[in-house]
Amino acid sequence: MPENRQHGRAPIELKVDYRKLNSFFADYTKNISKGGTYIKTRKSLPIGTRFIFRLAVPDRASPFELNGEVVRFAAGDEEPGMGIRFVWGDELERIEFERTVEQLMERSLGAELAGNLLRHVHERHDGT
Repeated sequence: MPENRQHGRAPIELKVDYRKLNSFFADYTKNISKGGTYIKTRKSLPIGTRFIFRLAVPDRASPFELNGEVVRFAAGDEEPGMGIRFVWGDELERIEFERTVEQLMERSLGAELAGNLLRHVHERHDGT
């Protein structure tokens, strides 16, 4: 994916459950940001496909149920999978999820590195 991302991403592995036609799949994320995730899978959905998936987050009683859109897929030399952009219908849901992603980044990367990553991407898009 291009490096002009709107949101910083961190290499965090979380379980993802979703359905394609009449089959259920359980895969894992390769990384995650406030704006999307990369799901490791050999069974990518077509670009443009919107779907609902569940994302299991540690220390949360129930998984997030999220809407996503496939924006890219990879095969061959890259790790097979698909890039997903989150699609929000509810602003409160987005805010809660973004806070959770920030906490996951802090646990995974440490507060300083996570803060730098989030700030750097924000500054790049604001032009500051």
